[in-house]
Amino acid sequence: MCRKFLPVALLLLCTIAAYATTNFVVPTTTLAAQTFNNTSAANNFSSQSNGNAGAGNVSKVNVHSLLYSGATTKVYAHLLLWFGQSNHMNVGYSSTDSWQIHRQITDMISRGIDGVIIDWYGPNNSIDKATRLVMAEAERHPGFRFAIMIDQGAIEWDSCSGCSPQQALIAQLQYIEQTYFPSSAYMTEQGRPVITNFNIDLAYSINWDAVNAALSTKPVYLFQNNDGFTHALSNGSYSWVMPTTTDYGMSYLASFYDTGIPLTREKTVGASYKGFNDSLAAWGSGRVMGQQCGQTWLRTFSKINALYHSGRQLAALQLVTWNDYEEGTEIESGINNCVSVSANISGNALRWMTNGNASTIDHYVAYISTDGQRLMPLGTSRAGTDSLNLCSYGIPNGNYVLYVQAIGKPSMRNQMSGSVKFTSTCAGSSASASLSLGAGPSKISLAPGGSDGVTVTATANSGTLNSSITLACSGLPSTLTCSFNPAAIILGSFAVNSALTISDRPVASLSERNGSFLLSTSLLGVGMIGCVLIGKVQRPRVTPILGGLCLTAMIAGGASCGGNASSGVTASNSGAYTVTINGSSGSVEVSTTVAVTVQ
Repeated sequence: MCRKFLPVALLLLCTIAAYATTNFVVPTTTLAAQTFNNTSAANNFSSQSNGNAGAGNVSKVNVHSLLYSGATTKVYAHLLLWFGQSNHMNVGYSSTDSWQIHRQITDMISRGIDGVIIDWYGPNNSIDKATRLVMAEAERHPGFRFAIMIDQGAIEWDSCSGCSPQQALIAQLQYIEQTYFPSSAYMTEQGRPVITNFNIDLAYSINWDAVNAALSTKPVYLFQNNDGFTHALSNGSYSWVMPTTTDYGMSYLASFYDTGIPLTREKTVGASYKGFNDSLAAWGSGRVMGQQCGQTWLRTFSKINALYHSGRQLAALQLVTWNDYEEGTEIESGINNCVSVSANISGNALRWMTNGNASTIDHYVAYISTDGQRLMPLGTSRAGTDSLNLCSYGIPNGNYVLYVQAIGKPSMRNQMSGSVKFTSTCAGSSASASLSLGAGPSKISLAPGGSDGVTVTATANSGTLNSSITLACSGLPSTLTCSFNPAAIILGSFAVNSALTISDRPVASLSERNGSFLLSTSLLGVGMIGCVLIGKVQRPRVTPILGGLCLTAMIAGGASCGGNASSGVTASNSGAYTVTINGSSGSVEVSTTVAVTVQ
């Protein structure tokens, strides 16, 4: 019986062993994917003289990470839907293309953006058609919201025939009420739909009470700038980019927030922007606010963080804008941080240097490859670090290609280093333990069939290891099991924990033991042929592994073939055991123990 399954089982084991020893690098991405356009900007969009970056690889770090700790602020992108019209710049796509709308909203979601505020120009035109597409797409993404901002141009260019500005505004709001307010994705505040406008009061004299009276659904009205808080019917106000200021709008924003902070019953909507440049717009007037290689963007968030905190929340934030390419405020294609990164090998360390303002970097990712194109992420390092100990990742000896990618702060460009060749000599090196392992509590008691938890803590003895540590148990009796969450931890300069659960499992039933008998029978056969073939295998790394498999299989199989499966249930699991917890990081091995009593 033990010999029947030998040929197929041994062939399978040999194949697995050979594959495992030669495939440390398991690619999950490619160099092209990490450097090519990952945004909703058109692939053929090129960098422009007004500061808009060409289509490229952009950070998808959540935009909320730029806000103060504990922020509940909703972040909305201001969206323009006029592209594809002959009277606007060609940016490589049409706003009435449903696939493009899908790409834009999924791109926003991937950056942590909560919704859009649409610059709307009246009903029954191409912008309105695109707005309907946004509504349909938003409804496919639970939690993503949209709202409409009525531009003063809607009254100027899309008024009903013979209407006064006020009559036109009423007609447009009634259309919005019927068409958009019922959407499950429409933005609401305490159950009421939100509506904003742009410069209507600067261009026209409107009786807003009469406008509101004409609607069946009373919306939340948000106006603009400081005086928007005291506007008739105002439920709050929003801020905007002010390109004519000499301090990048910081004084304007500070004044706006100072005005809104004490008005706790009104909604304050802040503004963040990368800069402004209307030199390419048909209506441009030479207004320029520099981007400062991403610093203008970061300063708008810093202004918020200086005035708000977890106990004083900013209600919402509008990103000005998602895609106004003509006024140079778009962040769709990413914000150029003017950074580059270079890498080199020093011994068994990967080192890198950032050229440019490193405050625009969120973190670094090291990649390893065997062909320079298919990549596996090797390790992640916080901003401010500049090296990785490669031997801490257990890289087998051999030749590899490495890269370092600087991941920008939210919506900033990612930057990839050039390739670096690395010949690993880590395997078999005599690296001394640079970490320690502990467990608490060190003693636990289990009821039969019960379980208990232990916290396993890995600590760097000195410096920052940036090490991946694999955890495992040894010395377990057959009646105990252990599991880690997570089973592999990344150790930097701080202690890192993993939750270990040790469980007492029920005594095996007769059917389970018979299953084990059949498996062991097969393993014995595998072991016997494995021993025969070892002499024929020439690869030095495969031979020890097959030898171990051979010995293990023979012992297991011999034990099974030499006896009969017992019937019934064995004795109680009670007893005292010592479980060893092992941590391995490349050539470094550390361990600790836990005393387990089952009673």
